[in-house]
Amino acid sequence: MTARVSIQTADFILADEIAALRSDDKRVGAVCSFIGTVRDRNDGLTVSSMELEHYPGMTEKAIEAMIDEAMLRFDIFGARVVHRVGLLQPLDQVVMVGVTSAHRGESFKACEFLMDYLKTQAPFWKKEQTPEGARWVDARVSDDAALAKWGISANNA
Repeated sequence: MTARVSIQTADFILADEIAALRSDDKRVGAVCSFIGTVRDRNDGLTVSSMELEHYPGMTEKAIEAMIDEAMLRFDIFGARVVHRVGLLQPLDQVVMVGVTSAHRGESFKACEFLMDYLKTQAPFWKKEQTPEGARWVDARVSDDAALAKWGISANNA
């Protein structure tokens, strides 16, 4: 069985990740996936590169807890999160969330839930290179509306 969470410097291949997630499970009628990529702009500034850092062990544990919560909230069979760290360039893939279920609705909801949770709660640190120099930015984008949609308070998250 493939791990549910991978934090890695290497790029990933969506087709391989989805094939491993499905792993011949004949119950699967729906697969939803999301890929996040590096943009060349943030907050009105040009971004030439981005460096993501994490605390090994803590990050995986936090994301595993997110997946556990998704498994409780939604009728899904499996979920996989791959998140890259290290130096990344515009157009590089950063994150993949994949979810399987019997029907599309549950997969869509669980995938969106996991991405909202990753963007607001996952312990990553991000440094961007801009024409003005390097700057640390909050990798955990505070989006109270995204959390509230799932009944999560920003104060409790």
